[in-house]
Amino acid sequence: MFSQLMPALRMLAMLTLLTGVAYPLLVTGVAQVAFSHKANGSLVVVGEKTVGSELIGQAFDDPKYFWGRPSATSPQPYNGAASSGSNQGPRNPALADAVKDRIKALRDADPGNNAPVPVDLVTASGSGLDPHISVAAANYQAQRVAKIRGVPAQQVQALIAQHTEGRTLGVLGEPRVNVLGLNRALDQPR
Repeated sequence: MFSQLMPALRMLAMLTLLTGVAYPLLVTGVAQVAFSHKANGSLVVVGEKTVGSELIGQAFDDPKYFWGRPSATSPQPYNGAASSGSNQGPRNPALADAVKDRIKALRDADPGNNAPVPVDLVTASGSGLDPHISVAAANYQAQRVAKIRGVPAQQVQALIAQHTEGRTLGVLGEPRVNVLGLNRALDQPR
């Protein structure tokens, strides 16, 4: 039995070092050299301060900013360690109540806006971390943001157009707007 156990243990140690140490170090090294921004989380840095990531949504609730998709993560919103959807179906009373509350918050922030509320402003994404909103969701909020900031609506619409990302590979998904990028652009001096 010992004669069979020793080769198996050597093979286990060799494969552990190869696949558990050497290969991850190689892949990490290549990623750091070839794609360092993406390999490090696509972090957005202003000055020396990290303000967010291009890949994970953030909680914006000040009416002078565009609001992103609601997050279903806990214990706080947009918690990357707790990525998941709410698992609430369309007949779940808790989801219906949450959607009503979100619609009320949007209406309270912009009382004159009677347009239909885009669904992505009141429902969480599958990951609960989505950094994007639809172009319709951005357009829905444009008047509120322009009014509160005291800038022409056309200027805000132009920023939305500048920050609209097209379909992936030209065919996958829908055009979308990265909320952090758009809000950062709003804060730039004109």
